[in-house]
Amino acid sequence: MDYSGTGNEKAVAAGELNRTHIGQTVSFQPDEFTLVFGRIGAIARKEGGVTVALEGVDGTGGLPSHYSLPPTQNVYVQPDMLTNTESTIKDLFGKVQDNLRGHRPDQRPDQRPDQRPDVP
Repeated sequence: MDYSGTGNEKAVAAGELNRTHIGQTVSFQPDEFTLVFGRIGAIARKEGGVTVALEGVDGTGGLPSHYSLPPTQNVYVQPDMLTNTESTIKDLFGKVQDNLRGHRPDQRPDQRPDQRPDVP
């Protein structure tokens, strides 16, 4: 198995994980037979590796609650919905501004110049 995340996930090297990633949903492949999906509860850096502890896993079906990963291994982070929404709003606002700059005050975008009423 060679997992590389889904289309909307962002690849982050395990060594780059920090406190801003706590609480985010992640997926990763800790070994060649296992694929993990979960929410980060804690991140610990150790010499030669990073330990990712997942929330809500303790005692659930014999699953480990923490995984040791090499710092170069990719962990796939779900997009932060607040940040995505903020970016989308900024993009849309920018497009509206560009559209408004492209039109003269006496020109409606749905009229051809030869159909505009004469403006005194």
